[in-house]
Amino acid sequence: MPPLRSTGQSSEAEHPEYAGQYRLESCLGTGGMGVVHLATSASGLRLAVKVIHGEHASDPEFRARFRQEIAAARRVSGAFTASVVDADSQAGRPWMATLFIDGPTLAERVKRNPLESAELRRVGAGLAEALRDIHRAGVVHRDLKPSNVLLAPDGPKVIDFGISRPTDSDLRTETGKLIGTPPFMAPEQFQRPREVGPAADVFALGSVLVHAATGRGPFDSDSAYIVAYQVVHDEPDLTGVPADLVPLLQQCLAKDPDERPTPYEVMVALRESTPSTSYDTQAYIPVPRTPDPSEDAPEAVAGGQLSRRRHRLWWVAAGAAVAALVTAGITGVRLLNDDSAAASPEPVVVSRGFTGWNISLGKDGEHRTPVCTTGAGLPGLYCAAPGVKAVRLDPELGKSHWSKPADGSGGNGRRGGEVRPPVLAGGLVHVVSPNTGRLEALDPKSGAVRWSAPISSYATVRHIGDVVLLVSGDGTVRAVDAATGDQRWVKRHGGVGTQWVSASTGKEPALAATPAGDGASTLVIAVDPATGEQLWEKQLTGTLSPVWASGGALYLLSMNADDSTDAVVRLGTEAGAQSVRRVDLDVPIDQAQAMVVGDVAYLSSAGGALLAVAMKGGGLLWRLETLVTHLSRPAADANTVYVTAADGRLLAVDAVRGQLIGQTKPRMADGRHTFSSVLHAPVITRGRVLGTAPDGSVFAVDATSPGRW
Repeated sequence: MPPLRSTGQSSEAEHPEYAGQYRLESCLGTGGMGVVHLATSASGLRLAVKVIHGEHASDPEFRARFRQEIAAARRVSGAFTASVVDADSQAGRPWMATLFIDGPTLAERVKRNPLESAELRRVGAGLAEALRDIHRAGVVHRDLKPSNVLLAPDGPKVIDFGISRPTDSDLRTETGKLIGTPPFMAPEQFQRPREVGPAADVFALGSVLVHAATGRGPFDSDSAYIVAYQVVHDEPDLTGVPADLVPLLQQCLAKDPDERPTPYEVMVALRESTPSTSYDTQAYIPVPRTPDPSEDAPEAVAGGQLSRRRHRLWWVAAGAAVAALVTAGITGVRLLNDDSAAASPEPVVVSRGFTGWNISLGKDGEHRTPVCTTGAGLPGLYCAAPGVKAVRLDPELGKSHWSKPADGSGGNGRRGGEVRPPVLAGGLVHVVSPNTGRLEALDPKSGAVRWSAPISSYATVRHIGDVVLLVSGDGTVRAVDAATGDQRWVKRHGGVGTQWVSASTGKEPALAATPAGDGASTLVIAVDPATGEQLWEKQLTGTLSPVWASGGALYLLSMNADDSTDAVVRLGTEAGAQSVRRVDLDVPIDQAQAMVVGDVAYLSSAGGALLAVAMKGGGLLWRLETLVTHLSRPAADANTVYVTAADGRLLAVDAVRGQLIGQTKPRMADGRHTFSSVLHAPVITRGRVLGTAPDGSVFAVDATSPGRW
C-alpha cells in the first residue's frame, strides 16, 4: 500500500498521491485545515478525501482537532451528512474519506443567482431536518454556512464538522479561539462560548437562508469585528427576503437562544407551507415525509409569530395562511411544590437487586437539566431545577421527601440564570436564588428556611467546610457560619480574578489563587477558615486555575496564550511543604474540567476528550475520544470514571484502561430542551450513580454494572 507522503511545503507534499489505500485524483477544494480530493475506492465508490495541510500535520493540537472532527462526522453519518468511509488521524498527513456528494455547495449555487421562494423553503426544510438529526446525535455543528452545505440530488447535506479552523479569522473570544465563521455565528458564540448549544445552529440556519435568498447575510461587512458587533447588537437586515418568511427568520435570528425555534419547528413551518411537495431535481430538495410519531406534534400558532408561554408554541402554516390554535398538554411531569411529591419513579431492574429509577423535575413542561448533590453526612439527594428551589430525594427509590418551588423568575426560577446545585454545609442545605438575591439555608428534614442572607452585592459565594465566604469584587471576604449565618470574620484576600477552593473535608485550609494581570504568574495563598488569618503564600509560574483540593494538595490547570489547558500543576498545601509538580499535556485541550482520585487527575474537554494524568508518574495514562462534543466534569472512584453528555447520556469509562464500558441512552425532551450547555458532574453514592438530563429528569443506575445500562 503506497504511503501518504508529507515532506514539507513542496508542491508534491501539498498534493500527495495517496491517502492510505486511496489514490487521490482531482482537487475538489482547499480550506484552512486541508485539501479535499476526489478518489475512488476498490469497490468503485466515489469518495471525497480530506487531507490535512503539511504545515498542520506536525502540530499535535491540530491533529487533536482533526480527531475530533472525524469522531463528530462518524457520529452524525446519515441521510443528511456525508457518511465517513475511512480515516487515519495518525498518518503522516492525517486524512478522512467520506462519500462523494455530486452537487454544488449552496455558496456556489447562490453565486449564480439567489434561490426563489419555493426552492428556498425546500432547502431550509432539508437543512432544519439535518440539524434535528445532528443535534439528536449530541453534536452541535457551530460552523453552518453556505460553503458547508452541499446541494445533492436527494437533498441538502451538511458537511465539515471541524470545530475550529486556523485561518477563518483572527477574532478572539474569551476562550481564546473563534469557533465558527463570524457572518453565520450566534451572539452567544461571541459572548458566552461555554454555553453554545443547538440554538446557535438555528441562528446560523437563519443567516444561511437569508444569504440564500439575497446573496448576502443578515449582518454584512468586510470587517469580522464589525460583523461580530452587528450580530450581538444590531437587528438583522432582511431586505429581499420573501415577506412570508420574514417572521420565521426573525425568530431564528433572535439574540436570546431561548427565543429561537427548534430545528423541527423550522422544518414543520417550511415544509407544511411549501406549495408543492414534488421533487425538483434542479433545486436539490428532499421529498417531504411524514413526521416520526415520536417527534413533537404542532401545538399552536399565533398570528404567524412563534411565541413562548407556559407551553411551547409551534409554527404551522398551510400555503400562506396560518392554522388555527391547538392546545396540547405535557404528560409525564408533575409540578413539585410544598405539598406535592415528584412524579412516580419509573422502575428499571438492574443488577444486585437495585431497581434504578427516573423521575422528572420541572414545571409545566419547562424542561432543563436539574443539578444535584449529596454527602456531608446528610441523608438523601438534594436537587434544584427550573421552577424548583430545592427537593430532597431518596437515592434508593427516587421518592421525594419534600420540595420547595423557586421564587420569582430567573436562576432556579422559570427562566434566566443558571440553576445552581444545592450545597451541603453546616448540617443544612444551602441554595442560592438570583431571583431574590439571597442565600437560604434549609433544614434537610423539612426544607424549612433556617436562615438567609442577601448576597447580590457579592461577586462570589464559596462554601469552605462549615464556613461560607462572601467575596466582594475588591477581594474583601466576609465569612459566615454555615449553620447559623453568624459572621465569623472579615478580611481582604486576593482581588480581581481570585478563585477559592478547599478540600471537601473542610479540615484543610481555604485556598485562593489570583493570576497576575500579565499572565506570567499566579499567587496562591492559604487561609485559616476559622479565623481568616493567612497561613502561607506561594508564587507559581503561568496563568493557573484551581480545580481540586484533596490529600494535602491543590491541583490547578495551566492555561496557555490561547486559553487552552496545557498542563496540570500539583501544589502541596501542608505548612512548610509547598512542593510543586507540573505535568504537561501532549496536546492542549479546550475548556477543561478536572477532578482527582489518589494521584490521578481526570480531565474532560469541550471537544469530547477524556484524559487520565498520573501526577506522581508525570505522564498521560490514557486519552479517550468519547465522540461527545460536550462533557461534564468527571466524577470517579477507584475503578470507574463517569461523565454526563449534553444529550443526557451517562458514560462510564474504565479508570485503568481508558475504555468505554457502558452508557445510558440519551434522555431528551421531544422539543426545545434536547441539549444542555451547562453540565454538572454525576453523583456517586453507595454503589449508585446519579445523573441528570435536559428533559428535566434525575435518574439512578447501578454503578457495579455499567455494561447493562
